[in-house]
Amino acid sequence: MPAYLIKGGTIADGNGGEPYRGDVRILGDRIAQVGADLQPEPDDQVIDAAGLLVTPGFVDLHTHYDGQITWDSDLTPSSWHGVTTLIVGNCGVGFAPVRPGQQDRLIELMEGVEDIPGTALHEGITWGWESFGDYLDVLDQRRWTVDVGTQVPHAAVRAYVMGEEAGAGQATAEQIAQMRNIVREGLEAGALGISTTRMIAHRSIKQEVVPGTFAPEDELMALADLLAERGEGVFEVVPRGMDGEVSREAHAEFDWMERVATRTGRPVLFSLVQTHTEPERWRLFLDRSKDALERGVPIRPVVSCRPTGVVFGLQSTFTPFSTRAAYKALEHLPLAERVAEMKRPEVRTAILAEPNGRYRSEALQYQHEHFANMFKLCEPFEWEPDTSQTMLALAEAAGQNVEAYVYDYMLENGGRNLILFPYTNYCDFTMDTVHDMLSHSSSVFGLSDGGAHCGIACDAGNTTLALSFWTRDRTKGPKLALGRVVKMMSRDTAEMYGLKDRGRIEPGLRADINLIDYDNLAMALPEMVWDLPTGARRVVQRARGYVATFVAGVQTIDHDQLTGALPGRLIRGQVVPEEQAPLSVTV
Repeated sequence: MPAYLIKGGTIADGNGGEPYRGDVRILGDRIAQVGADLQPEPDDQVIDAAGLLVTPGFVDLHTHYDGQITWDSDLTPSSWHGVTTLIVGNCGVGFAPVRPGQQDRLIELMEGVEDIPGTALHEGITWGWESFGDYLDVLDQRRWTVDVGTQVPHAAVRAYVMGEEAGAGQATAEQIAQMRNIVREGLEAGALGISTTRMIAHRSIKQEVVPGTFAPEDELMALADLLAERGEGVFEVVPRGMDGEVSREAHAEFDWMERVATRTGRPVLFSLVQTHTEPERWRLFLDRSKDALERGVPIRPVVSCRPTGVVFGLQSTFTPFSTRAAYKALEHLPLAERVAEMKRPEVRTAILAEPNGRYRSEALQYQHEHFANMFKLCEPFEWEPDTSQTMLALAEAAGQNVEAYVYDYMLENGGRNLILFPYTNYCDFTMDTVHDMLSHSSSVFGLSDGGAHCGIACDAGNTTLALSFWTRDRTKGPKLALGRVVKMMSRDTAEMYGLKDRGRIEPGLRADINLIDYDNLAMALPEMVWDLPTGARRVVQRARGYVATFVAGVQTIDHDQLTGALPGRLIRGQVVPEEQAPLSVTV
């Protein structure tokens, strides 16, 4: 049985207190001892952790690796950033259940909602299932760098039952009963919850409404009731208005979610961001969540530790000129050829002279045209830039038209330059909004969207950013306590999904542990790689400072590099600690 003794580290144990100096013994897949000056046993591999931060493995409750888990074992970028458990099946989309011959529809939904290349999904997913239980049986045969938990996606369930009417159709009582049976079977098979979306901008690649977007409350309640019957599980929601579309139903949207939480007694987790169109709406949802929790109603917002950003560039899904016919005529060209064409004076003039076309939503239109909120994505990158650093301000300082300035900047560096548009959580050019969300008593850490938005964003490194920026580097406002941030990303997220065997450094719990060079912890800039099936692209962000990561007592990261070990397994249902001996803690 593998045994390790981690000596002299600074332990942030996941309970939220001040980190302390101590030792941790790992025996097999469990933490055997935690204490001061533990002495090596004959079989121990001793790890000198002096100067290192020792944390529980992080639990990421909002990812979209639903397709990737069927073909990929590494599950990067998340596994590079200290994540040892992740949850898929969010936002109501996923790949089970599925009727034979209907797989393409679920791929179209995932491609449209989460910007995961359809070609990669078509090539990579092996299928071989129909029911959600069948899907879990297939996943049970897989091995990964991290543990994986699942949720039953409402869109897939609705599509299975209602077929072509699933998008905007009204479910009959019989169809709702069928949906209940499917969700019940999924929960019994080991799903950790149910997810749904009500966000208007969530569309398939064919611009079809995601099934469930307009589902009435009686349908949503009928599915949520299954959680109450079992006494376990989470109801995950992307509420209306989180895409930046103006919603006049803010209170009504919170009302129905609160009714679900009140009736079922189960946690309702909803995504929460600040948008440019309704920059104060998030405060309403935070205040109402706090009030509900004080009354014993378990409804909580899931918040990010940063602005959600769209990455513009010639290698990305979008540029600020994507709707212009003169640019679209070049879009198919390989990068080098496209850059050469765009440098031709007549082509440059044609593209810049053409007005933008219409995007499918006001939010997308705003993102592509508002240069006063765009920033260069280059070293050294400032996580809290001010208005003097926007593309508009830089163009004005250079005495240039802003569109021409942006155009020329994108062509530099062989067309590899990137531009960041923080489309949520940065309306006021300050991270104070994010600070208030993170520090709020009702909030849950999340929204990394790991595995999603392959051509426009990568927030899967949120754990690394939370540690490096919020507890160490911020200079323009208050920071957050290190112990609290570790707890938010480990114990809190684990227990939210009923995973009580992990998330803390305590005897008897799983040996999911990070050893981090805290003083030098950092993220690289986003980069585009072409490593998905069929050579499809994705944006990734690597980490620097993870000396070691252990998953169930097996080392998966060694100085920021994957070891090749695959101890990760499928999680079926809630998990409680196993009784093991000898186990002890000394202080």
